[in-house]
Amino acid sequence: MTKRALITGITGQDGAYLAQNLLAKGYDVWGIVRRSSHFGIADHRLRWLGIEHDVQYIDGNLIDLSSLLRAVNTVEPDEVYNLGAQSYVASSWQQPVLTAQVTGVGPTNMLEAIRIAKPDARFYQASSSEMFGLIQEAHQNEKTPFYPRSPYGAAKLFAHWMTVNYRESYGMHASSGILFNHESPLRGIEFVTRKVTDAVAQIKLGKLKELRLGNIDAKRDWGHARDYVEAMWLMLQQDKPDDYVVATGQTTSVREMVEIAFDYVGLEMDDYLVIDPHLFRPAEVDILLGDPGKAKAMLGWSATTSLPDMIREMVDADLVRHSANAG
Repeated sequence: MTKRALITGITGQDGAYLAQNLLAKGYDVWGIVRRSSHFGIADHRLRWLGIEHDVQYIDGNLIDLSSLLRAVNTVEPDEVYNLGAQSYVASSWQQPVLTAQVTGVGPTNMLEAIRIAKPDARFYQASSSEMFGLIQEAHQNEKTPFYPRSPYGAAKLFAHWMTVNYRESYGMHASSGILFNHESPLRGIEFVTRKVTDAVAQIKLGKLKELRLGNIDAKRDWGHARDYVEAMWLMLQQDKPDDYVVATGQTTSVREMVEIAFDYVGLEMDDYLVIDPHLFRPAEVDILLGDPGKAKAMLGWSATTSLPDMIREMVDADLVRHSANAG
């Protein structure tokens, strides 16, 4: 029997890579998409991967329980991956209520829809390293106390604990992946890694004169989204549901990441980088460093793409994009 997967957030970075991964494994892949007048714009990541016609779509919205019930009843999935969210940390201060509804309550709606309509379906929740926030331990693992420092982190924490609650209350196969920062050529332009690689590509091509950033001393544990979606799938193949930190186990400053990008195209970072105080966050997360020991031991998973290789791949993709738009 062909397994059937239902993905929220399928048009995002992780959703696109996960769909590609599951299709390669022989899954029947469905994606919940919000109603939009411009779906051709929204599905550009699926088109970039060449899989837009291999996925089936169904209308729905995480803040509308009735649409999720309808989707689960229609698809009858074996596995549900909840990747949909208001996922930009900076915007969560501007839209805290929306973030709470979509990123926090939304996963609860999906859990409830599964509990009612397909209780044997296995569920994956995209938790986030932003839940650790003001870190309480140098290396963050599954037992590290949480201290979110943004509305986004707080909303993710609510969804994380609701996943645990449904697992323990109803015996559902519900797991959370506490994913540290993961990037790719499909990353949204508003995220710092893609903002950097896009600007570096434009500067190299003579289309831009500077790169404006905020706190470049913040440190993150960066991996490749293509690696991380495999960990999501592995979690749902286990006999027992559980929570796992997914990370590289290495941390790098924004400054060092920017240097990698500029060095790759043969330019000096200091000639183009401008620090803009307006881009600093109200409450900063200074450093995140994940301990993926449990994922390695229990899932047999570890990151395979280095940060320099990932940044070069992203710069190359942005050079191609902007060269194609020349003139």
